[in-house]
Amino acid sequence: QVQLVESGGGLVRPGGSLRLSCAASARLFSMYRMGWYRQAPGKQRELVAGTTSDGTTHYADSVKGRFTISRDKAESTVYLQMNNLKPEDTAVYYCNIEGIFGDAHFRPLPQNDYWGQGTQVTVSS
Repeated sequence: QVQLVESGGGLVRPGGSLRLSCAASARLFSMYRMGWYRQAPGKQRELVAGTTSDGTTHYADSVKGRFTISRDKAESTVYLQMNNLKPEDTAVYYCNIEGIFGDAHFRPLPQNDYWGQGTQVTVSS
């Protein structure tokens, strides 16, 4: 069972920064896409930032120039650096990885789509 664990959320003032991390419990053999999504109360979950295996990145218009997605291949970890945060960035943030992980014996598992449990980001003065 592969688990994704997010961390780094919290309360920050407008204009502040946070760095979210998403660590996988298993070794990532092959990544098809990684992304960060968010869901605010009463709203649908939306893609904030994503990256694919060829390094292409995509950002929601609302976060372009402020958020950066990156990856540590060795640690099977994906990050989201969030700068100049705004109150409208308040949401639960989820990481998502579609790929092939290895089991405890480093044998490849079937390709699958994995989600973290979410981490709360609150931007408020």
